[in-house]
Amino acid sequence: MTEHGLDRVKRFLPLAVLATMIVLIFGMGWNRYLSLDTLRVHGAAFQTLTEQHYALMLLALMLIFALLTASVVPGVVFVTVTAGYLFGPWVGGAATAFAATIGALAVYYVGRTALGDSLRRRAAADTGLLNKVCAGVDRNTFWYVLVARLVVTVPFHMINVAGGVMAAPLRPYMIATFLGLLPAHVIYCWIGDSLHDVLVTNPNPDIRSLFAEFFWPLMGVAFLSMLLPLLLKLAQRLIDGRRARPRQEAP
Repeated sequence: MTEHGLDRVKRFLPLAVLATMIVLIFGMGWNRYLSLDTLRVHGAAFQTLTEQHYALMLLALMLIFALLTASVVPGVVFVTVTAGYLFGPWVGGAATAFAATIGALAVYYVGRTALGDSLRRRAAADTGLLNKVCAGVDRNTFWYVLVARLVVTVPFHMINVAGGVMAAPLRPYMIATFLGLLPAHVIYCWIGDSLHDVLVTNPNPDIRSLFAEFFWPLMGVAFLSMLLPLLLKLAQRLIDGRRARPRQEAP
């Protein structure tokens, strides 16, 4: 194989692996298990396995979570809830936030390699959300990614692709991703941890009863998506103002 051909293989390999995972997950029907029914039916068995093989189960859950995050499969939130059910809010929240960061990194590399050139041209010609996300990531990677992860209305994988397209520096990108995901993951894992009592009293809860049971944690997610980003932007403006003040006062 020529050097040019080898470069093309390296360039498109992340995209090929990602596409293969998506086809495999949907082709085998594994996406159907991403529901509350799986936890209701198999929760006790999962718990027994966790008690017997704690570290192995934690690593397995993190691997599954990272693969599902990278493969853009909907319903990953149920794996987060399962993590809380098995490992509690703190261990489960930190583990799934870290796994989601690894999954986000996989999509980042797809945006940086196979799709980088075409998406970079599209972002430059676009005046919509993709252009704004790319510009924000390029301007200040850490703060933009941190706020964007907290604001759940910003598409998760658009941030990943934009980070790759703009070749965002990895350290601030990954740290901001982990910190931005952690609060919501802890809340969802707290919900999963609390499901023990709910399923004992009501083995077949409906959405309305679950919403009533977990109203305040869900309000916490709403707080993260609306108020906290505003507070972070205010903090950033104060920091920028303090940095600019000495330059203005200098003779």
